[in-house]
Amino acid sequence: MENPRRSDFIKLHFIVFLWGFTAILGKELSLGVAQIVFLRTAIAALSLFLLVHWKKQSLQLPPKAVLQLMLTGLIIAAHWVFFFESARISTVSVCLAGIATTTFWTSLLEPLANRRRIEWLQVYMGLIVIVGLYLIFQFEFTHALGLSFALISAILAASFSVLNGRFTHKYTKYSISFYEMFGAAAGLMFFTPLYRYFILPDEPLLQIPTLRDWSLILILSLFCTVYAFTVTVDILKRISAFMVNLTINLEPVYGILLALLIYGEAESMSSGFYWGTLVILSVVLAYPILNKIRHKKVKVKTTGLT
Repeated sequence: MENPRRSDFIKLHFIVFLWGFTAILGKELSLGVAQIVFLRTAIAALSLFLLVHWKKQSLQLPPKAVLQLMLTGLIIAAHWVFFFESARISTVSVCLAGIATTTFWTSLLEPLANRRRIEWLQVYMGLIVIVGLYLIFQFEFTHALGLSFALISAILAASFSVLNGRFTHKYTKYSISFYEMFGAAAGLMFFTPLYRYFILPDEPLLQIPTLRDWSLILILSLFCTVYAFTVTVDILKRISAFMVNLTINLEPVYGILLALLIYGEAESMSSGFYWGTLVILSVVLAYPILNKIRHKKVKVKTTGLT
């Protein structure tokens, strides 16, 4: 893995800010969740195709690689469906607090995927996140379903982050992003009719987006997806999936502040919710420091032995 640059961390925080805004965009759109995710991924795939053509680069990959990336796209599509549903049936704040548990799931999945030992510091940090989650559940039980959807979304986010961490060493960021967005859109073309038929039979299959909807979808697709996704894939070459997802835990900070600013009292929660969120976010600040101390101790011990 290459050494990270300072600009990588600046970009990563800007991307996290954009992602903190996505739950608000999803809540503001008048379309169904499956249709939102389909339009988001379809426009993103088309934009990436045009961008690659303009840059005169190639998207050609082995069939096996294309299939792997498209299947990963299905995981991404499912992640966004649960994410937006969580924000709609509960609140933006609850949705973002649940997403913060992505770190815990990554601490378990990344070592398994890379066939290395589990780093117990990561697991301990992840368990602290679960404590924060308990505080939120205890005081905001009326939002249990929304928080459950956010947890499923977090597990899916950890899964595709770990997979992308492996893909970045083999394929270009544009190839990865294009085939994953294409796979997500293609999967939703088949999923949306089933979703409407079995889950929401009384709602129309497709809704005609308003001018406002199109504006929000373009922001969601071009800035929160194409830009954010391709840059994140590139950053994963130099920063571990765990560290990326740990930083993404700041998404609730940006998102909750934006939600409070936009919706006011409608987003106000109990003190237990904010204590739980504070516990979760404290891990973000504590882990890099503790990890650095731990590595220094290991280095000193190894040097002493040699």
